[in-house]
Amino acid sequence: MNWQNLVYALTQVAHNFGAVAVVAGPLYFLINRQTKHERRILWLTLVGWVAQIASGTLFGLVSLYFYSQLPDIHGIAIVALAIKIACAIMALVLIALLLHAHGSYADRRALITWQVLTMLAIVALTAAAFLRWYS
Repeated sequence: MNWQNLVYALTQVAHNFGAVAVVAGPLYFLINRQTKHERRILWLTLVGWVAQIASGTLFGLVSLYFYSQLPDIHGIAIVALAIKIACAIMALVLIALLLHAHGSYADRRALITWQVLTMLAIVALTAAAFLRWYS
């Protein structure tokens, strides 16, 4: 068995499920607007972003372990990676703010925050396609 391929494949599985969560959570909330489930959906979305960050980092560490170097990316792939990282950081901040929001802040800005979370997920997944194709 090729351990490198197994580790890459399992990392990709985690990355894919994280991608589903970061897109599905915000879209589900925007479509259904069930505020009684908002915190659960936020936590699911947070877990998705954490899975994206952890598995993305693991891709680099697997390359470092098996090849003694990080993946050789350049140009468009580096820009795409930077976009993905920026989206993840912004999403974590927005989710933390919404999880800690109370009262009027949560009521007034929650919808906008969910819309931004949706856009961050779409941008990150689009950047992922460019990262994959150009690396």
